[in-house]
Amino acid sequence: MLSAFVRAFRTPDLRRKLLFTIGIMVIFRIGSFLPTPGVSYPNVQVCIEAAESGDNNLLGLVNLFSGGALLQLSVFALGIMPYITASIIIQLLRVVIPRFEALHKEGQSGTAKLTQYTRYLTIGLAVLQSTTVIITARNGQLFPGCGVDVIPDSSIPTTLLMIVTMTAGTGLIMWLGELITERGVGNGMSLLIFTSIAATFPGAMWSIAGGSGGIGAFLIVMAIIVLVIALVVFVEQSQRRIPVQYAKRMVGRRTYGGSSTYIPIKINMAGIIPVIFASSLLQVPALLAGFGDQTAGWRQWVANNLAATDAPLHIALYVVLIIFFCYFYTAITFNPDEVADNMKRYGGFIPGIRAGRPTAEYLDYVITRITAPGSIYLALVALIPTLAFIVLGVGTNIPFGGSSILIVVGVGLETVKQIQSQLEQRHYEGFLR
Repeated sequence: MLSAFVRAFRTPDLRRKLLFTIGIMVIFRIGSFLPTPGVSYPNVQVCIEAAESGDNNLLGLVNLFSGGALLQLSVFALGIMPYITASIIIQLLRVVIPRFEALHKEGQSGTAKLTQYTRYLTIGLAVLQSTTVIITARNGQLFPGCGVDVIPDSSIPTTLLMIVTMTAGTGLIMWLGELITERGVGNGMSLLIFTSIAATFPGAMWSIAGGSGGIGAFLIVMAIIVLVIALVVFVEQSQRRIPVQYAKRMVGRRTYGGSSTYIPIKINMAGIIPVIFASSLLQVPALLAGFGDQTAGWRQWVANNLAATDAPLHIALYVVLIIFFCYFYTAITFNPDEVADNMKRYGGFIPGIRAGRPTAEYLDYVITRITAPGSIYLALVALIPTLAFIVLGVGTNIPFGGSSILIVVGVGLETVKQIQSQLEQRHYEGFLR
């Protein structure tokens, strides 16, 4: 991997792309520390130092994807989360709205239209989420027990200015991600998420080394990180290859087909989406319990059983929801009937399986069996921070834990593959040297 980066910087065209990508990442990190107008920056720093862990907060997932910008109440406080949510919603609406499914099948023009809808929905969600964050910070729920006011001015003009600023920051992040995709290396949105998560790693490791566990806990966590990264790389690269044979057919005087290929089916086809869905659903009861009389019995029950990440009921529901959404999202993204129809249209078949309906049933059977261990693997990886908190007592902000490790490893592997493919295109020698 390091040799690939060295060779990439020796290639002028690829070096410009890499430097452009790194420059966008630097701009993204600078915006994560610019305070939003109306926010008292000294009070925010006092509250951050007083907080034990940002992941204990109900908005910890958003804070993770924003690289800690949410707790800073900066211009990029919302991070990339509105765009991720909008993309997921648009994908889910393909099942409900036939127009969206038709656009998806139209090719490049339909994809461009869906991307436009995603941008509009991202701005709408940014307005909603920025309003929620401001209200949460003003009510003291963003930093419970801090004792200082992070937003001294509660007037309507100041509130509107903060909403517009955070929404504009989300739009700018979306534009920066698209710039990386067009002119840089790799997927822009994924690399911005990678930057946000990687930026929290040094602080998290320092907190573990300086905590009650000391160097011993630090070394144990590092060993766990290495083992988990190796496991994630192994599983994410694993595939079930279903062989496909294409029959020969005559078109005019030419013969087409007769080739052999395969359908690659990953063990974890849903990616990180089930973890995001499960975390969001489990946050809803705790968020509702944060309003009103805190002495009510049901609110205390929610706080002890659903809001606490180490509660047995929370862990059980978390695992069940992840497994459910793994099957749900895999069923949305991989349609066996569509794949079987495309194979039949172009003369393809699976050896030993008849084309058409039997092929779709066979693919559905394979997907169902593959998703079972994939969902269990995803649930175990997502529970790493909680298990580390229970066993080691190092806090739920263990670096490269849960959803973050899947994103970091997945984006890293994909980016290195793209760099390697571009190097091969530029240094391909062919038969003649």
